[in-house]
Amino acid sequence: MGFRIQNNIAAMNAQKNLGISDAAVGKSLEKLSSGYRINRAADDAAGLAISQQFRADIASYKVASRNTAEANSLLQVAEGGVDQISNMLTRLKELATQASSANASSNLSKINAEGNKLINEIDRIAQSTEYAGTKLLNGTFGVTASSGGTFTAGLGFAGVTGLQSGQTYTMVATSTALGVSSLTITATVGSAAVSQTITGFTKPSSGSTKEVSFAAFGLTVKFNDNFVNDDTGDGTMIANAGTASNFQVGAKNSATGDDKIGILLGTATSTALGLAVDQLDTAAHAATFMTTLDTAIGLLNTTRGDIGAAQNRLGYASANLATTIENTQAAESVIRDVDMAAEMTNFTKNQILVQAGTAMLAQANQSAQNVLSLFK
Repeated sequence: MGFRIQNNIAAMNAQKNLGISDAAVGKSLEKLSSGYRINRAADDAAGLAISQQFRADIASYKVASRNTAEANSLLQVAEGGVDQISNMLTRLKELATQASSANASSNLSKINAEGNKLINEIDRIAQSTEYAGTKLLNGTFGVTASSGGTFTAGLGFAGVTGLQSGQTYTMVATSTALGVSSLTITATVGSAAVSQTITGFTKPSSGSTKEVSFAAFGLTVKFNDNFVNDDTGDGTMIANAGTASNFQVGAKNSATGDDKIGILLGTATSTALGLAVDQLDTAAHAATFMTTLDTAIGLLNTTRGDIGAAQNRLGYASANLATTIENTQAAESVIRDVDMAAEMTNFTKNQILVQAGTAMLAQANQSAQNVLSLFK
């Protein structure tokens, strides 16, 4: 065997293996301390990509779960309003039954007064029941202007909120001698038409918008800087029938809408229910009003049934999301998380290898000292 001192191959080999074992100990420590098998792309590039997509989906599913809870809360608020309106319809049916009987003739004025108050309260509840600023029972939920509205002569229409399903709104802009326009909106409901005029409307500044409130209809109309002060024009907004408002309950934007649940609420105003005041002032009116109330109760029951069905659907969607989150989290964990028992076994093995490697490196370095015996 040759003795050489310039290059101690045995020591170099021991040092190489010691470095490998020491690096393995470092990786094991990193995995054990973080709890993750993959801490960087170099650990498992494909696994990291897959698990990262799982993480994004899990985060989306958790938000979707909150969406279902909030949608259910919205429906609970709506049902609370419908429940009270239902109670008032029941009371109106009682009053109509009483008023249609001859023995109530001396009390018709009092019965009619109570009936009118109840109808006014129905409208108040329908107009005031809202969730996070969105009215639920007055017919505006899910209603939009068709084609964004079509207006001529530079009216600069930018948007509208508060449209009620089935109504047609006509807007007219007229110029004045001072070059300042007035705006008139006419709402047609059946054969009845109501108008409201806003005077002194000026063009919004460049790049901005201006909102105009038409309290008579509960409308807020927004205009942009294309509005022309000294011009005239008119146009018509057709309120689309109420369409389902979508709540995102999935992690994708599915073309078929499978990741959304649409909710459509009915209208609970006295107009939508076919109710009118002063229907209990005579026995004949009261008898006819009983039939009207039966129809109104049926319409309201349909609305309430739709709310209940939507709540049940949201309940199943929420339960499915909980299962989906659990299973997706488990799939992500299999890829990303470290098996602590297996990794501790590797850590112990590598620790022993480091200790053995250190000892062998010392022995390899010591073997070169044998060369000195040749000089004795």
